[in-house]
Amino acid sequence: MLTSKKLLIITYYWPPTGGAGVQRWLKFVKYLRDFGWQPVVYTPSNPESPDEDESLLRDVPNGVTVLKTEIWEPYNVYRKFTGAKKGEKIQAAFHGDKKKAGFKQKLSVWIRGNFLIPDPRKFWIKPSVAYLKDWLKQNPVDAIVSSGPPHSMHMIARRLHKETGIKWIADFRDPWTNIDFYDDLNLAGWADRRHRKMEQQVLQEADVVLSVGPTMNAQFIEMMHGYGHRNQDAKFKVIANGYDEDDVYKGAVESDSRFSVSHIGTMSNARNPEVLWRAIQKLASEDSVFAKTVEIRLIGKVDSSVSDSVRAHGLGDALKLVPYLPHHEVVKWQKQSSLLLLVLNNTRTAKGILTGKFFEYMSAQRPVLAVGPIDGDAAEILRETGAGTIAGYSDDQLMYDQLKTFWQQFQSGTLRVNASGVDRYSRKELTRQLADVLNELTRK
Repeated sequence: MLTSKKLLIITYYWPPTGGAGVQRWLKFVKYLRDFGWQPVVYTPSNPESPDEDESLLRDVPNGVTVLKTEIWEPYNVYRKFTGAKKGEKIQAAFHGDKKKAGFKQKLSVWIRGNFLIPDPRKFWIKPSVAYLKDWLKQNPVDAIVSSGPPHSMHMIARRLHKETGIKWIADFRDPWTNIDFYDDLNLAGWADRRHRKMEQQVLQEADVVLSVGPTMNAQFIEMMHGYGHRNQDAKFKVIANGYDEDDVYKGAVESDSRFSVSHIGTMSNARNPEVLWRAIQKLASEDSVFAKTVEIRLIGKVDSSVSDSVRAHGLGDALKLVPYLPHHEVVKWQKQSSLLLLVLNNTRTAKGILTGKFFEYMSAQRPVLAVGPIDGDAAEILRETGAGTIAGYSDDQLMYDQLKTFWQQFQSGTLRVNASGVDRYSRKELTRQLADVLNELTRK
């Protein structure tokens, strides 16, 4: 299709940065030209990357313009203050290993929440606006997208929108004041008001507000009603995360000889599924074959409180810890696993959590065993597609029953899933939806 319109995408996460934050807009960029839009990416040249994954560069289409400028961030100051090693990766909100958190780390989290508003990337806002205003004079675009978090990306786009009049889409991969760690920032009242004021500005002034699921979308609309704006509901839209058909492992995969329960990605303290450890412990005490066969695979960063919890339930021999793997290797692990474990953070915002990992799990056509709210967005998709099951954080009986059923199917050779409707979450289909939103926006 002839490309005729240009889209400026402001994103902190871009290859070779790895991890979950990069996937959404990398995949949109991969397919946008198929739908008549030429993407231009603006990203830091020296970001604080949670992980490195050179393999993701293969998804960046030839000829796509990627603009980069330096960013100053306070992470080296944080490392020196807390005694972290040079080059040690820093997690969102300065959160580290829960078990190892000391006074200096807790103080750093408080400073981050109360003074680095909206986030530690705030020092990039002013220079980015100046750079992009100058660039846009010679390189006009039809629309701007900001991808957050970090929400400083929205503040860059907001200023450009106000000063140039270019249409603006604010895309939320995660919430702002409703994000799961917001309460852990220990905000003073004035800092909380500042966060909420900036959030309101973005929600009110963006031409379109995208989010990844219906719960987050409804929360944003409710916020706007609370601010007295009841005539903007139509601009709040949902485009889910998804999976890329090109990433689905197509080679031959031998089924695991072990009954493997695999979690891929960061396993933080808030994701520790003790209800599952209890179910595995109980079934292992009843079935010696299960006890010898089960394997708990945690692939990626794992908080020590989680691995300690597994061992405390007598499951140390079943635990296999695998460091971060490149994305193209992860998809093979997904395909060969017996069960794919999805754990939604046990926080007040859990109902709205829809990670990109969830959709990749479904594309692997292996049963998903989820832990989280049974009335949340993820639970609804599991029911719609038949891709797996879900149990609440403390529903020991339901988790045990589900695990035992999967184990019996594994023993009889019938452990498989026949999910339907998963293709609606393909990255190409989701990009078509994005192009529809962009076309509608720029026709006005």
